[in-house]
Parts: sequence; C-alpha cells; structure tokens
Amino acid sequence: MTSTVNINQAVPYISRRSSVLGRHYMVASTQPLASQAGVRILEQGGNAADAAIAVAAALGVTEPFSTGLGGDCFCLFYRAKDSTVHGLNGSGRAPEKLTIQRLENEFGIRDEIPAHSVHGVTVPGAAAGWVDTVEYFGSGRLELKDILAPAIELAEDGFPVGELTAPFWQEGASLLRERSPNGCSLLLDNCQGPQAGQVMCNKELAQTMRLLAQHGKQGFYQGPVADAIVQSVAKHGGLLSHADLQSHFSTKDTAISYNYRGHRLYECAPNGGGLAALIALGILDVLEEKGVLSLSAMKHNSAEYLHALIEALRLAFIDTRHYVCDPEFGNVPIERLLSREHLEARARQFDPSRATVDTKAGMPLGSSDTVYFSVVDAEGNACSFVNSLFHGFGCGIVPHGCGFALHDRGCLFSLDPTHANCLKPKKRPYHTIIPAIVTVDSALSICYGIMGGYNQPQAHVQVLLNMVRFGMNAQASLDVPRFCIQIDSDGSVAIEDGVENSAMQGLQARGHHVVWKTGLQRSVLGRGQVIRVLADTQGNRVLEAGSDPRSDGQAIGR
Repeated sequence: MTSTVNINQAVPYISRRSSVLGRHYMVASTQPLASQAGVRILEQGGNAADAAIAVAAALGVTEPFSTGLGGDCFCLFYRAKDSTVHGLNGSGRAPEKLTIQRLENEFGIRDEIPAHSVHGVTVPGAAAGWVDTVEYFGSGRLELKDILAPAIELAEDGFPVGELTAPFWQEGASLLRERSPNGCSLLLDNCQGPQAGQVMCNKELAQTMRLLAQHGKQGFYQGPVADAIVQSVAKHGGLLSHADLQSHFSTKDTAISYNYRGHRLYECAPNGGGLAALIALGILDVLEEKGVLSLSAMKHNSAEYLHALIEALRLAFIDTRHYVCDPEFGNVPIERLLSREHLEARARQFDPSRATVDTKAGMPLGSSDTVYFSVVDAEGNACSFVNSLFHGFGCGIVPHGCGFALHDRGCLFSLDPTHANCLKPKKRPYHTIIPAIVTVDSALSICYGIMGGYNQPQAHVQVLLNMVRFGMNAQASLDVPRFCIQIDSDGSVAIEDGVENSAMQGLQARGHHVVWKTGLQRSVLGRGQVIRVLADTQGNRVLEAGSDPRSDGQAIGR
C-alpha cells in the first residue's frame, strides 16, 4: 500500500537545545552524520572549505530530497590570513536550445515553468562547485577522494534515516515513482519512502561520487554520468545537451555587503537573492535613524516589531524580484539599491499602522528544499555553504545508475521577455539559496544561514537581529518563532506557532493576511545553522554554535 504523509500532523517541539561550545573548530548542519563527516575532515587536517564539501556530499546521501549532485550551490569563504570574504557561484545555466518562444510554441508553456517540469532543469552546478571550492579555498592537504570518502561510505554501507527527514522523503516518493523509471533507486525495495530509523543505502550514488573523486569535473560533466543525465532529460522532452554540461563553469564573485550597526553582513552577489536582506537592513537602519521606530524599545516578536520587519522585507523583495538576474545578461544596480538615497525613499513608504499595498519597484538612477551548513576551522577560516534541488526531489528525474535527482531551478525564470530575469539560453536564473557571513571590523563574527526558498533573506534578517539587537545566543536565535512572507502566493505572512495571539491580532489589524503554521508546516520557516566567534573574559577564542530544532541537525565542535 502506498504510504501518505500528513504535513498537518502535530509534531511537538518540546525539548530544548543548548548552544554547542568549542575552541578549535565547529561544524553545524541539518544531519548529525553529515556534521560528523565535516569533523572527520577537520581532524584529518582539512580546513573549513574541505570540511564543507564533505558535509555537502554527506547531505546528498542523507537528505536527497533537498540536495545533491543534481542541484546547485553557493559558497562564502572567510579567509583568516587576510580577513577577506570570497564568493563562489555554483549555479547552472539554461540549456542553449531552450527559449521562451520554444517553450510556448512546442510545449504550450506561457506564464511560468511549472514545478518539477523537465524544462526547469538547468545544468547542475553542484559538482563543479564542490571541486572548485576545494581548489580555490581548500587547505591543499587533502585530495578530493579523501574529502568525499565519508559520504561514499554512508552511501555504500547505509545510514538510519532521521526523524524529521523521513516525512519529507516519504512525501516525495510519489514524484519519483511517477516521473522516473529510476526513481526507486532513492527509495526502499518496495519503492516507498523510508520511515525514521530505517537504513538506506545508495550504491549508485557512491559510484557517481567515486567518479567525481577520481576524475574531478570531467567525471560528472563528461562520460557515463553526463550520458545518463542527457538521456534522462531527453526522455521527458527536455533540451539539456552534452554541450551544455561540458561548457559549465562556476564563477568566483565579489561578495556584496551592508554594514548594519558595526556588523557587516555579506551575501553572495546576484544571480543570488541575498541583496534583499541587505536592503531590508538598510531600510530598518534609516527608519531608526529618522526616529520612525526603535527596535530596542519593542518587545521581540510583538505586532509592531514583526510589522516593521515584514514591511522592510516586503519593500526589499519588490526591488530584488524586479532587478536580480544573471549579471552576464543584465545590470543589477546593487550600489544604487543600497544607496542612502534609495533606502530613504523606501523608508518613506513605511507606515507603522498598516501593511504596504500596490508598491512598485524602485527606479535606481543610471521562493524550497535546500540544505545550509556552516564550518569554522582552527585557523579561523569559515565556510558558509548552501546546496539545493529547489523543489523536493527537484524535477523528480533520476538519471539511470547515478543515484541522485535533477533539480528544477529553472522554474524561477520569468517568461516575460522584458523582465531582467527572463529565460534566455545559457543564462542563470534568479536564485533563492544564499549563505551569509558577518564580520566586525573585518574579523569573523558569525557564519550562518537559513534555507527555505524566499524565506532565506527574511530569516537572515530575523536571526541576525535576534543576536545583535536582542542578545540571543546562537541556539536561541534559531529557536524562537519566525515569520515568512509567502512571495509566490497571495502575499500572506506565515507565522510560526509560538508567536503570541496579541501579535497575530495586531498584524491582522494592520492589514496583513496571517497564516498560522504548526507541526511539519513549520518547514516553511526554514532550517538554519549558526556559528559565532566570541571571546571569554581572558580573551580566549570561543566558538558558539546552534542548529535549528526544525530539523534533525546537530552542531559539533571541539
């Protein structure tokens, strides 16, 4: 009998977690086994970048509905020796033969590319992103085969599925059965999603990672893996070609940032959507400087506090959804959008008594299934990393013999040819996945992120303010309830169980359409990891980490 998953089931969140403390290194991810993989690499002499790729690979085994070699990745790396932040864009490009006109004329797709569509399959960038992260930022002391070894062992020998991982794996099982003759390779023998505690093996994925470890990028973008990808996409009418795979490359990008009250928040540059978090912080900054509001005088998660953050983020999204695109195909006016003039113009649109309606994009002069993880090493380097398939199990297509599902990130392209983010051949789509790093006077302060579609910049702002304005520790900053503006729906605001009724009523009185989220529905609020660099009274470095209670995750340090 086919199993079903009820995401409305009551899942109690009744335990508590303490922040994990250490002096030498720290790893935090959504799966304890993946965090252990990162620790193993650090103990073998790898640095934060090496350990991050070990975690990424292990998560591709233990959480394949969220992440894996069939998806994309983004990375921020803090290099301790010169106190600099570097970005790596591991997102893939649209097939060269895919155009808006062809989608409409041949496939009848006009308004948007549907979720799980084969036409949402862009080149999977994660494999190259993993290799390049090790090459650009790694210690040089370990080879790729050493770094991927923990994940290969998990895939080969099997692992018990996590308690909060199992429901979403089960939920995606029907997609795999319907979309791919190879889908059962990611399920149990009876082609069902696993229950919590059941042991899963993925020997096909183990072999794919061995090819990557042995041959580097060629082991993925050429040869049998590439053949399987192209063939599986073609069977569903897709246009991804061998030439598309072979021409793929990651880019090293300059990170963008905003200095919020001495805390400089770094985000990946577009085509990533981290710019929204920076604009929102800038708007809040202006509102406080102008005396319109005072966050310090507000009760945390009160109606007035939530309203201020929701409105700042809503205004920021209006800009980023209008302008953010692949910079190789258009100019994203980052400097102008973060200028004092523009932030003040946006701040003037804030009304403390009512929600914003009918606001248009600014005119500068001249939303998921994802994993986020964080690593800080003994040398003081940090790697903030996010890897994603977009929707659960992506498009649901599993290339024969490969052990992973292909993503559907191209669903985020606009099909309006006048839009900055419109679909074009060889173009990267707007991306929601965004890692973050915070420095104070150029010194590493926080390595953090929260996955979850358009929730990510919203959660970046909320969690950062929890720490720097309300004095919460790493774990508490993740524990408290969050909100999420539902960008792709009716503009409603998801409010997590735990927010007081008076705050809900206050938001509704201001005109917000509020939707209560509880149980497994809380997944819309994302799952985050935080590592902070602190000092005790004697000046000793202390690492403090938190792992989101909305996942099976764990922070591990020494």
